[in-house]
Amino acid sequence: MITSTLKNLPNQTAEIEIYIPWTDIKTSYDQITLEAVSQMEIPGFRKGKAPKSIAEKHLDKTKIYEQVVQKILPKAYADAVKEHNLKPITNPKLEITKAKENEQWVIKTTIALFPKVVLKDYKKKVQDLKKSKIKIWIPGKDIKNDKPPKPSLDELVKVITDEAEVEMSDLLLEQEVNRLLSDLIDQTKRLGMTVEQYLMAKGKTSDLLRQEYQTQARKNLSLEFILNEISDQEKIQVTQKDIDDVISKIEKEEEREKLKKDSYYLAHLIRQQKTLDFLNNL
Repeated sequence: MITSTLKNLPNQTAEIEIYIPWTDIKTSYDQITLEAVSQMEIPGFRKGKAPKSIAEKHLDKTKIYEQVVQKILPKAYADAVKEHNLKPITNPKLEITKAKENEQWVIKTTIALFPKVVLKDYKKKVQDLKKSKIKIWIPGKDIKNDKPPKPSLDELVKVITDEAEVEMSDLLLEQEVNRLLSDLIDQTKRLGMTVEQYLMAKGKTSDLLRQEYQTQARKNLSLEFILNEISDQEKIQVTQKDIDDVISKIEKEEEREKLKKDSYYLAHLIRQQKTLDFLNNL
């Protein structure tokens, strides 16, 4: 029987150790080994016809173990997550800590959990910001009936992110930094440059760039989860009509069809906008 243990780490990170008996490993191990042997070419024998005892000496056991884990782990991991009632937000970071024939295997998975958000008194802070925009009437000046200016998006974002506390996993931050770096690689390729050339042009080192991206990643993710928490607390929802209205405004058929396929992400963006509208109307 496959079992697991949970260890909670700081910053919304969890570590699950999964224990898999050899009886659960053996069937997959034998199948993958047999497949690998059948594809081997060993001098003096036709392809896949070398005796098993000889062929197995040429096997890369590390690759065999990796394939076994890839086959067995998904269900074992899903069961462990369900058993411990966890809410992972990234793919697990895997480490095979024990893998020997005829013995129990131990696989350690480290995962980022959904961040914790404490909003504090963000409504009062937003209202104070809006009050600061109201101009004081000075005698002798014409009174205008214009509505007081609303805070800019940047001002709203700064107020709610300064007020809230977000506890998130380093794994989640690392994933976002890697995404930003991947985007940079794509951008430089389109410009016919390498990342090294880009860094040289900007007068930056790779370490400095990563530090900047870590700051940006934390800011991006904090805003994302703060808005999500406000949306949940205020029960802000997106209807199918909201989605259809946005799609109907797109002129090109190809772009409309693409949005229809990405309707989940579109709904996410609409919910964020509704949340920002809510803040603006406090």
